[in-house]
Amino acid sequence: MANILFINSSARTTGSISRQVAGEFVAKLQASQPGSVVVERDVAANPIPHLDEQKLGAFFTPADKRSAEQQALVKVSEELIAEVNAADIIVIGAPMYNFSITSTLKTWIDHVARAGVTFKYTETGPVGLIQGKKVYVFTSRGGVYSEGPAKVMDFHETYLRGVLGFIGMTDITFVHSEGLGMGEAAVEKAIAQTRETIGTLVAA
Repeated sequence: MANILFINSSARTTGSISRQVAGEFVAKLQASQPGSVVVERDVAANPIPHLDEQKLGAFFTPADKRSAEQQALVKVSEELIAEVNAADIIVIGAPMYNFSITSTLKTWIDHVARAGVTFKYTETGPVGLIQGKKVYVFTSRGGVYSEGPAKVMDFHETYLRGVLGFIGMTDITFVHSEGLGMGEAAVEKAIAQTRETIGTLVAA
């Protein structure tokens, strides 16, 4: 039994490979662990408001000194962080857009990565405060970025691994569906490989 947080970030609701394979993984994971609860957060269908000066001001105001307006401004962030804290497993569908993540997923991160709440600075450096989570990230990419000449343009896995690790989530498995813009045969091959990986992960 596990609490699973499932985050989708593709702008596409149909034809999205990241949604498809991440959804298949969550379904198999839930079936393998009877009683598991899945909380879904679709940051594309229901976008999170971007940060602005007022929200940042509310974040950095001590909780007991916030005005009613500031309390309202931090409500979404507090809800998102509570979902993360309650989860044992976090599954993220994260397509590559222009060599990195979607703007909607970045906004989710901006609300979750908060100084003094999910990470803190110490005399010896920053410390992540979200511990004990297992994270799976399912990506979809038109080209091949995990190896070869385009690897230097991968600000996708590198960013997610860095920022999630910064707030304490270091146990991350990436599953890349790559080469999706290289023809129908490449798409079929990528999906088949991803499904094989899903079977291995669920059986582990």
